Amino acid sequence: MNQRLRLRSSAVTAVTAALALAATSLISATAAEANPRDQRTPRPCPTLRVSDGWHGANKARIDALLAAHCHDEGGSPDAANGRKPVASRGGKPVAVFDWDNTVVKNDVGDATFHWLLRNDRVRPPRHGDWSTTSRHLTPAAATALGAACPTAVRVLPTATDTRCADELFSVYASGTTTAGDAAFAGHDRRRTEPQYAWLAQLLHGWTTRQVEAFAAAARAENLAAPQGATQRVGSSQVTGWVRYYPQQRDLIRALREAGFDVWIVSASPEPVVDVWARGVGVDPSHTLGIRNTTDHGRLTSHLKGCGTVRDGDDTMITYIDGKRCWINQEVFGIRGPAAERVQPASRRPVFAAGDSDTDISFLRDATGLRLVLNRNKNELMCRAYENGDGRWIVNPMFIDPKPRKATPYPCASTGYTAADGSAQPVRRTDGSVIPDQQDRVF
Repeated sequence: MNQRLRLRSSAVTAVTAALALAATSLISATAAEANPRDQRTPRPCPTLRVSDGWHGANKARIDALLAAHCHDEGGSPDAANGRKPVASRGGKPVAVFDWDNTVVKNDVGDATFHWLLRNDRVRPPRHGDWSTTSRHLTPAAATALGAACPTAVRVLPTATDTRCADELFSVYASGTTTAGDAAFAGHDRRRTEPQYAWLAQLLHGWTTRQVEAFAAAARAENLAAPQGATQRVGSSQVTGWVRYYPQQRDLIRALREAGFDVWIVSASPEPVVDVWARGVGVDPSHTLGIRNTTDHGRLTSHLKGCGTVRDGDDTMITYIDGKRCWINQEVFGIRGPAAERVQPASRRPVFAAGDSDTDISFLRDATGLRLVLNRNKNELMCRAYENGDGRWIVNPMFIDPKPRKATPYPCASTGYTAADGSAQPVRRTDGSVIPDQQDRVF
């Protein structure tokens, strides 16, 4: 009898254990269905596929940055302070690239301007008053343009009217009239460059879609032209080709695969940048360029503002400190005066890339790495070579790199251009002066 009781008790225990195991399995399965991410195999972090053209340890440092922030929308701890200095409005780490001579070789704004002149696509200002095309245009330049270009036409015949084309080209390209008079004045040199802005302002009267078509035609011509090709604009021979850098296309691909929110910021007209940026997988919602105001669907000669600058004031574009403002406003959602100021690390880009002094403010804001393509620009190279926090990496241009600069960069004397145009020493955040720097990466 006792033996039968013992057997029955063992059987009950076995059944109970089986039921408990089944319940546990059911709970685990239900949890897995509720949290399918727990069952996924983590994706490997991307790395750069193109090795050619990277200087020294630059590729390895970029790969390390990709690994540190890979698929982490909340951000990865910063090695210096243990915090997470990573956040856009979508919670992703942000990467920002300048465009001209950073992602491509040569200048897409220039390419578009040349195409406009060669194809009669610049409209004269209303009543022939060239001063309406830019509040910074000097009287000498307005007079010269009025004398050189006809007024009673729908579009200027710049493909055949060499005098008009030459005057327009001189004002845009050199900032002077053909007679040598200054074409622009009265602007803040840290917020705007009137020559760059003028290209956007000369698009007045066209729709955004028409400007995109012009840019697409110029893009096709410049990509098809052999490297080193030139073209004639008026009586000038100018650059006639553009190339995407394979290294930068690869870098943008890797950043996006790693989960970065990738943006383009350029001092070219935004519809032009929109067309070109699609070639590296960046759509127009992530490009920042010079933005015109519109009237009944057509572009005007006035520009959108940022921070404390109102629409139509025309005093700040995506240029030096203006690039910082537009990134803060459009990428991080910061409005008003705060958009003009340096933000906490959690509201700044992790990665930034540029080639010119025009990029210095947003490059300095980057919390992870700052990639500089060396075009011998004084302030930029002073800060990059001094490399006070170890986050700057310098690379020669990927196509036709510049030779070594024979003399040191004048950091301690004239490397910085102030808002009033005066040349001053390049200073650190604490006010101390950066010493002159030798050119080391070329």
